[in-house]
Amino acid sequence: QVQLVESGGGLVQPGGSLRLSCAASGSIPSIYNMGWYRQAPGKQRELVAHITSSGSTNYADSVKGRFTISRDSAKNTVFLQMNSLKPEDTAVYYCNLVRIIFRDDYWGQGTQVTVSS
Repeated sequence: QVQLVESGGGLVQPGGSLRLSCAASGSIPSIYNMGWYRQAPGKQRELVAHITSSGSTNYADSVKGRFTISRDSAKNTVFLQMNSLKPEDTAVYYCNLVRIIFRDDYWGQGTQVTVSS
């Protein structure tokens, strides 16, 4: 089993920044991918950013140039630096870890991000 604990959400004004963290613990293999998803009220959960064990990243078009995903593999932690935040970024942000060798994945409990003046 794997446990994911997210932190860093909150209320921020448009144009502001937040940094989300997700710490993983438990049975974590050496190769795994991690990502951030978000779900706004009345909408489906969507991928925000993804990073592989080798460090390859990809982003949703809506956040390219504003968000940066990174990871500290030694601490099994992934970060999402969010800059130039917009009201449409308001959502619950979820951390996801994929254990490739076991073909399973795990989710964090979610952290609320609200962008409002």
